[in-house]
Amino acid sequence: MSTDRRIITALDQQKLAAVLTNALTQSVGPDAQLEAFRAELEQAEIVSPESVPPDVVTMNSTVCLYDADFDVTDTYNLVYPVDADIFDNRLSILNPMGMAVLGRRSGEVIRWQNANGEHEMKLKELQYQPEREGVLNL
Repeated sequence: MSTDRRIITALDQQKLAAVLTNALTQSVGPDAQLEAFRAELEQAEIVSPESVPPDVVTMNSTVCLYDADFDVTDTYNLVYPVDADIFDNRLSILNPMGMAVLGRRSGEVIRWQNANGEHEMKLKELQYQPEREGVLNL
């Protein structure tokens, strides 16, 4: 994951804290990526939903990610685990790629660990951000 400070809405921070402490997430046991994600969330710049910059990925955003290794662009909706379906491009926030993209800006290169080591993609475009459209992530 990137080491730059993330921008997170107060509402997303509150909901993610609940996700990270729920029984199912806790049953996974110690996980280095989850712990790193928790630490980044604690260090994030917290903003109100109304003041989040329009190019920052929030929960329920739709993003286009470019993978230079395969010269392919994929589009995903960043969702909570209960709504995840990778076959329908609904990417869970608890997926390493989901953790890497939250709070990042269009144009950034995001990095995360997967089974084959470190992977990176460019956050090519933020197609939809609920807050930019006046929708709160309730």
